[in-house]
Amino acid sequence: MTDRLEIVRRSYEAFNRQDFDAAVGHAHPEIEYQPVDGREPIRGVSAYRQWMEPDAFEAMAVTLVDVESCGERVLVRQLAKARGAGSGIEMEMILFTVFTFDGDDRVVRVQAFLPHQETEARQAAGLVE
Repeated sequence: MTDRLEIVRRSYEAFNRQDFDAAVGHAHPEIEYQPVDGREPIRGVSAYRQWMEPDAFEAMAVTLVDVESCGERVLVRQLAKARGAGSGIEMEMILFTVFTFDGDDRVVRVQAFLPHQETEARQAAGLVE
């Protein structure tokens, strides 16, 4: 079994250098990404990869602050820094992301959580009941 924490780290590194093909390199073809705020899920590796492309933000970088593993799930607390396209407004935000892996070490689900949803993120990662 591949080190799932390392898979997550490499995915973030690829995202930050805008190598989106590498960022989805361990994604299952039918991956589901659940954005924050209950928006409609993004399904399939092509749609997930396309979601990574810059649009509202001309630049974005994500730093892993803390990473925890529980079985097939990995919880990431991350610092996202972005600059708005057109406006140039800069933002920073702590977010939580839960990656769920299958038995072949492919990411089958990614769930994003806002800062005030840490408890929900920890529950989704199986770290608390």
